Amino acid sequence: MRERNLAVLLRVIAAHQPVTRARLAALTGFTKTTVSNLIAVLAEAGLVHDGDMLHEGDRGRPGIGVAVNGAGAAGLGLEVNVDYLAAAVLDLGRRVRYRLLVAADNRGREPGEIAVALARLARQAADSAAEQGLPVTGATVALPGMIDRTGMFRAPNFPWHDVPAAAFTDLGLSGLKLPTRAENEANLAALGELWFGAGRADLGDFVHVSGEIGIGAGVVLNGRVFQGAHGYAGELGHLQVDPDGEPCACGARGCLERVAGRDAILHAAGLGDSLADNAVAGPLEPLSALTALLDTGDRAATAAVGRAGDALGRALTAVVKVLDPDTIVLGGVFSALARWTTPSVEAALRAGGLYGQVPAVVVSSLGENAAVLGAAGQVIEQIHADPALLLR
Repeated sequence: MRERNLAVLLRVIAAHQPVTRARLAALTGFTKTTVSNLIAVLAEAGLVHDGDMLHEGDRGRPGIGVAVNGAGAAGLGLEVNVDYLAAAVLDLGRRVRYRLLVAADNRGREPGEIAVALARLARQAADSAAEQGLPVTGATVALPGMIDRTGMFRAPNFPWHDVPAAAFTDLGLSGLKLPTRAENEANLAALGELWFGAGRADLGDFVHVSGEIGIGAGVVLNGRVFQGAHGYAGELGHLQVDPDGEPCACGARGCLERVAGRDAILHAAGLGDSLADNAVAGPLEPLSALTALLDTGDRAATAAVGRAGDALGRALTAVVKVLDPDTIVLGGVFSALARWTTPSVEAALRAGGLYGQVPAVVVSSLGENAAVLGAAGQVIEQIHADPALLLR
């Protein structure tokens, strides 16, 4: 019961800070004595602290304001993608304290090699946090593929298959001893949008599209990610949009990512050669070349992006008919290309909508940072949900 009450109180403090003990008693239904005792426990764990005197309302004496101690704990987010690794650290107040993206051609690496590089990046992030006086209490790794209920990782865009997700969570390779879990990148990107995206309070039930080389979707219903019976929900990139299209790494033909994935768009725009230097230049460099062509009205680039937007819109039409979301959020490459892809997406949704019901289409403000922020944010959410974890 005490552990549950600690979680309730910490969440209320985070939502209303700074807030007096009297106000907390009113908001939670706890007695003032219970509130004071619980605050003492949270303060001893370094999770909250007293601040200035605070007036709440016109009557009564001022009270001491209680707030979350941003330096009390931190979460580490890590991301493996086809052509980069990333890390981010968030403090308990959800402020970004460290963020780094490192270009890397991971398609040519074995899982063990990637794990070593990821552990090295985790060490850098944890060291930066320590220099800021932040204790990192846990980590989440975002992986660009499907993770089933047994913990097996399957990624069509890598040459290897059926690798345990745990292969990427051994941060002890660099001397770190942190509880670490692995989650699907698209699901974490959706959570990143939910917790950190602009206008997140108005999204309702939404589908977040993560557009990279592959295309995934995170489905958020009632504030929680829907994963499906086997953990495979949201594999938007493998919906068939062209039965006669090119073979896909998943074994099917004409999948969405063969038309609207980042590499597919660049090849269609005549920029395939720019991908050769991607491991050095970074994942955003080819997009800069593409947007430069689009700004000049280049025919091939405009046609490639238009086809991608139309195909994405048609695939999303099927998703909308099944899930009826309030909002579609375009992330990753589609946020960078929003000026050119969004009209095609919206047109396809209108053409295929039922009875005029078309969800709002918005552009993510997080871009390529969504998944790694969601990964770090998941650690913070876990602390908020169970602060007693830090007392055990």
